[in-house]
Amino acid sequence: MEEKVLSKKKNGMSALFGILVLYAAAVAGICFGAINAYATIVVAGIVVAVAATILLAGLKVLKPQEALVLTLFGKYVGTLKDDGFYFVNPFCTSVNPAARTKLNQSGDVKDSAALMAIANKAAGTNLEDCNNKISLKIMTLNNNKQKINDCLGNPIEIGIAVTWKVVDTAKAVFNVDNYKEFLSLQCDSALRDIVRIYPYDVAPNVDTTGDGVSDEGSLRGSSEIVAGRIRDEIQKRVEEAGIEVLEARITYLAYAPEIAAVMLQRQQASAIIDARKMIVDGAVGMVEMALERLSENHTVELDEERKAAMVSNLLVVLCGNRDAQPIVNSGSLY
Repeated sequence: MEEKVLSKKKNGMSALFGILVLYAAAVAGICFGAINAYATIVVAGIVVAVAATILLAGLKVLKPQEALVLTLFGKYVGTLKDDGFYFVNPFCTSVNPAARTKLNQSGDVKDSAALMAIANKAAGTNLEDCNNKISLKIMTLNNNKQKINDCLGNPIEIGIAVTWKVVDTAKAVFNVDNYKEFLSLQCDSALRDIVRIYPYDVAPNVDTTGDGVSDEGSLRGSSEIVAGRIRDEIQKRVEEAGIEVLEARITYLAYAPEIAAVMLQRQQASAIIDARKMIVDGAVGMVEMALERLSENHTVELDEERKAAMVSNLLVVLCGNRDAQPIVNSGSLY
């Protein structure tokens, strides 16, 4: 299905003027026929008034970044895309299967029926056409959080926000049943496919790029790359629906509640081990420096046993969690 833009139908003002002339002629004819008892003129006036009323249905008003897909007796005739006042075949009907679909996204705001009726009456359009208008604005879909297993099998919760817009109204209306629901489902599916490639955090022997070489890709550390791959995957899936995905962003990322506490303990243990390793490395360096300084300055001569005792005491002091409590020995060590 190829989109056909009707750009030569922006003659709504002249059509409205002609309809008003028809109404005036109908009223004048009815009045003249009624006064002079000409039934034929009265009937003709009524027919003209009915025809003018039918022609009113052909007036369409579009605001910026709106589109209207028109069909005539089931056949696609074209799309109105530019803002303006149009006049089309009054028997054309507008089509938008997703008009009443409300998702968790910008643009899906329930309007007041009374305000819509007033606006339609003033613009010369009907309520159905207003509801069936397709927004060409950039919209943001914020799908619900999903629970997905990463490449290591850990359940995580993740949510994304997808920025998108309709670029081909014919594909959006006729190629899929409901383009909004179609986009939402494809976002969920693409998110699952990409998240299963990555671990939550950096893990050894994991290939996230598919080149056969392990790398340091992760959901937490490579969020920009992951978001780009999600965007590309969604775009491939919604191409036939006439939708362009501009951006995808991760809005929420966390371990699932059932393993969150365990993973927190794991992270704490890893942090403690790293800190202890740093403390031990520093303490060994300080002990080596102390022994070298004592030996160079000949401050005191220590045999191997005393050096071992000194190293043990210094390591206990430097690696301990509490402040040292020294014991003064006033006697001999032996």
